[in-house]
Amino acid sequence: MTAWEIKGWCPGALRPMQSGDGLVVRIRPPQGRLTPEQAQAIADAAETHGNGILDLSARANLQLRGVTEASHPRLIDDLRHHGLIDPDIQTESLRNLIVTPFRAPRPGLDPGPLVGPGTLDEGRGPGSSPGRGSLDATATDTLAATLTAALARMPRLPGKFGFALDTGPRPVLTEASADIRVERSRDGRLILRPDGHPLGQPVTDLARDTIAIAEWFVANGGISNGRGRMAALIARGIVPPDCTLAPAEPLPAPAPGLHPDGALVALAFGQMQAATLRALAALGHKIRPTPWRMLLIVGATTLPKIAGLIIDPADPMLRITACTGAPACPQARGDTRQLARQIAPHLAPGQSLHLSGCAKGCAHPGPAPLTLTATDKGYVLIRHGTAHDTPSLTGLSPQAILNHLKALHAPPL
Repeated sequence: MTAWEIKGWCPGALRPMQSGDGLVVRIRPPQGRLTPEQAQAIADAAETHGNGILDLSARANLQLRGVTEASHPRLIDDLRHHGLIDPDIQTESLRNLIVTPFRAPRPGLDPGPLVGPGTLDEGRGPGSSPGRGSLDATATDTLAATLTAALARMPRLPGKFGFALDTGPRPVLTEASADIRVERSRDGRLILRPDGHPLGQPVTDLARDTIAIAEWFVANGGISNGRGRMAALIARGIVPPDCTLAPAEPLPAPAPGLHPDGALVALAFGQMQAATLRALAALGHKIRPTPWRMLLIVGATTLPKIAGLIIDPADPMLRITACTGAPACPQARGDTRQLARQIAPHLAPGQSLHLSGCAKGCAHPGPAPLTLTATDKGYVLIRHGTAHDTPSLTGLSPQAILNHLKALHAPPL
């Protein structure tokens, strides 16, 4: 396959990344949330200083596209007024934090049956007293504030090293990219689980304990040539002490629709026009970006009818993941988005496919049931692997791909 360039770091706002359509400027929402005013400011900045296109990344960040070297300083000035810019690049690079969009159990209360969003406290009317299984938005926000403050005191970590605050009744961020995970044990206690290990250690002081496990990672050789991930260190048989508690059983990624916390809406390929974000901001609700390339509209009781949103969980576009592709990405060897729109209707319900413009696999780094990777000699098909694994079919044209998918679903003779 064609070689690809690994940057070893993710773009930021202060340290953008050059792409085929200009600079990519990544905004890390403070504590994983955006106020309506902040969402409006991002939409305005995308149109004023970029090409009006916004991406929602797999780390629940928003990316502005088409920014130029000349427009970048003015963009930073505009967003700084809304609390969206870190004081310096080092602080920004440490703030790789994904926060669950769902509420945490109220402090000091038994979390009740560890089940998914929408099944706890059902039937409890307004004004009723808290009890077993009660959920609290402020609990998540408090934990996020504590962990965010702790990130500024972390040791020097690799550019892609990240954290996940997954403290709802059951984990929902298990498939999201993170190295240190804050979760709940099966009996509801907070635990720190190193990615790649099935067990976690109990939390006594969230900030202190998270910094300690990051320092343990560095001290035990987790970094090589400036790079390193927790799962790779764990795979070498090196495990931090006191990992004895099993996390609650994780939940699969939720579908678009109404949830106890609000309305969850999806975006095709995680991309939207600035006008879509502006329309969402006008609803007056806080917005929580998610790593599933969806947005949670906090407190909304109806699904917004806004162009560009996917609100039907049966929409075939939800079955396919595709990177930016050519020409917006200089490393891509194919127009992934155009092909993805052709392929999606031919995927059966429950089937998923990852379409990558190169073997790097940015849109879905992990294995997928089916992966198509663009090369200089056509597409290759990989089963149950990543974009750079050994293919089972090579040299596929777009039409050959469609024919193959149709054959997969043809009734037996």
